[in-house]
Amino acid sequence: MKIKQWIEENKTEAIEFLQKLVQEDSVQGNEEGVQMLVKEHLEKIGLETDYWIPEDDAFLNHPYFCSTRKDFSRSPNLVGIWRGTGGGKSIVLNGHIDVVPPGDLNQWEAEPYSGHIEDGKMYGRGVTDMKGGNLALLLAVQCLKDLGVTLKGDVLFHSVIEEESGGAGTLAAILRGYTADAALVPEPTNMKIFPKQQGSIWFRLKINGLSAHGGTRYEGVSSIEKSIPVIQAIQKLERERNKRVEDPLYRNTPIPLPINIGKIEGGSWPSSVPDEVLIEGRIGVGPQETLEEVKAEFEQAIAYIEDQWLQKHPVQVEWFGARWLPGSIEVEHPLMGILQKHYKDVVGKEPEIEASPWGTDGGLLTQVGKTPSIVFGPGVTSYAHYPNEYIELQKVFQTAEIFTHVIYEWCEGEGL
Repeated sequence: MKIKQWIEENKTEAIEFLQKLVQEDSVQGNEEGVQMLVKEHLEKIGLETDYWIPEDDAFLNHPYFCSTRKDFSRSPNLVGIWRGTGGGKSIVLNGHIDVVPPGDLNQWEAEPYSGHIEDGKMYGRGVTDMKGGNLALLLAVQCLKDLGVTLKGDVLFHSVIEEESGGAGTLAAILRGYTADAALVPEPTNMKIFPKQQGSIWFRLKINGLSAHGGTRYEGVSSIEKSIPVIQAIQKLERERNKRVEDPLYRNTPIPLPINIGKIEGGSWPSSVPDEVLIEGRIGVGPQETLEEVKAEFEQAIAYIEDQWLQKHPVQVEWFGARWLPGSIEVEHPLMGILQKHYKDVVGKEPEIEASPWGTDGGLLTQVGKTPSIVFGPGVTSYAHYPNEYIELQKVFQTAEIFTHVIYEWCEGEGL
């Protein structure tokens, strides 16, 4: 009852703080302002803070470093530390502070960084992905602090940059030593529990043809026409890969491991046979797969397309841009049991348990940081990256209550 009462008494202040977070336009390269807000808040509630610019060679040259830039001068990383008394299990609370751009402003009913509240929902870019989830973590830590409890295990709050392009901020935190016995990542899951997270990789294909005049197109080879069997091969591979998926956590996902073609570019003149087409896309990586395995299977599917021209002029495959490592934690892991128990206590029903259809920083934490991670948060999945992004405030407070109990039990708290 103490936890529920504390959250009820602090709702107004929490909503105001979430508005401030949303009102900071923290697209990549502009995270400094919002990180200062979070740093001040962490220090106010009694945590040590480590605030730094990721720039060392071990980070920039790491095999899993992934970013479109190497200058992070306006993109500080931040970790808050609550040291336990010793002998207990530690936990990472990991949330990214960067947001995707708002897109077409005409599709927004309110200004994207307004933090507008209506009918129990707060609107704004990043509120669901994932500043609302971050607030739930912060409230849990603040609640335990204000109630005067002690924890045996350490609590590490990650406020990281660069998740939206592959997780460079979380990688930097891992390399700085901020790992633990387990982690919670409050991405927008609609309060479903994801013990498994899909990874993904971006690909680029170059298809070569032979240019000719459009009036004598039979003298050339259209790279646009040759892209058709390439697309068909990708569709066939997607079907084959998904037939092999037997994990019951994907039973409600129509395509567990999608291959998305997101961009096609080719041709330069209506009366010329096009001699080059570029195709860019994203392939999903299963929780039990490696990036290398999936790359090899994709490259083989492209290499063995039954087309004489493509056999003599092979499609060039390039792996570029963003990538996310997959992650997996056993459904029987002790933290899963603790999370499910307190979810039922707070919400009044059993939680839904599924596998994530997209990548998160949980993969890096699990694989590189050796910190088994669960993804669970209050955000609205279908509105992440969309116009009029919103979050239901009551779900934020429910999640905060759940997190408070989970941290207290996992880190072996005393004093409640």
